[in-house]
Amino acid sequence: MKRRSVLQSVVGGIALSPFLAQAQSARAVCYNCPPEWADWGGMLRLMGQRLSLQVPPDNKNSGQALAALVAEKAKPVADVVYLGGQVGPQARAADVLEPYRPQRWADVPASLKDADGFWTTIHSGTLGLFINTQALRGAPVPRSWRDLLRPEYKGLVGYLNPGSAAVGQVAVIAVNLALGGTYDNLDPGIAFFKQLQANSPIVPTQTAYARVLSGEIPILVDYDFNAYRAQHTDKAPVQFVIPQEGTQQLPYVMGLIKGGPNPDQGKRILDFVLSDEGQRHWANAFLRPVFANAMSAEVRARFLPDAEYQRARALDVQRLAGASRSIAERYQREVG
Repeated sequence: MKRRSVLQSVVGGIALSPFLAQAQSARAVCYNCPPEWADWGGMLRLMGQRLSLQVPPDNKNSGQALAALVAEKAKPVADVVYLGGQVGPQARAADVLEPYRPQRWADVPASLKDADGFWTTIHSGTLGLFINTQALRGAPVPRSWRDLLRPEYKGLVGYLNPGSAAVGQVAVIAVNLALGGTYDNLDPGIAFFKQLQANSPIVPTQTAYARVLSGEIPILVDYDFNAYRAQHTDKAPVQFVIPQEGTQQLPYVMGLIKGGPNPDQGKRILDFVLSDEGQRHWANAFLRPVFANAMSAEVRARFLPDAEYQRARALDVQRLAGASRSIAERYQREVG
């Protein structure tokens, strides 16, 4: 039998050129990159086109992604991970990330990245009410957090489970801060969600975008980018409301997995999501890109007026990271 050339690879008994072999292996795994959330579906397709990189969708939420990374620590499966901002510091503390400063990392504001490069913000969103106006069963469009406690909204309100979903934890802290609480005093927020149980809320674990469009969940505590996508891309009868008491803006971050199987491909992903094209993609998906100049005037005009956004404040991700465990535990013990 002839010795194979060192420049050949065999797949299924067929000799491949080194270039085709490389294409076959150009893949990476991203945890918590669900196609229905933040237009990750479009981003994964774009990576396939621009980077010739296969990245399968992954429907974990932030808490599930971190739990999986910890469980797989001895033999990681993922190469990169996408997380709600408060979970970035938790992932570093769990020793599942390794530092990598993507291209343009120096241009990211210091408050939006780990000082040592363990995680970096790629975009952010503002929490509010994502409402299917045709599914309200005659109830008016709610304008405040307290409106959700009114009896006419029974069975109409949903939010993601604060026990594991980053957006669920942001919901608790956003309501808590709006109603007079602090990062250390969660009583107002927990009391609100206890009261909300009387209205039989729907509490999914995963992103519920399609369930709002179908009318199954008429009111979802969710981010502006999902509501704008539904309104302007899917042409659904939806509206986004920033509650009158105020709300919070959360950065979403990405990091490189420590000991991941495809580190070079993981680094290419992190470079790309901060590139001009990557940032334009996020802006066109109605997220706030970390580089503001990536958002065109046309896209900006589709957002609520700036006067509405004055009621939104930037979350302190480090303080929220410290409060997240308490939020999850108190929610499960006192509410869930």
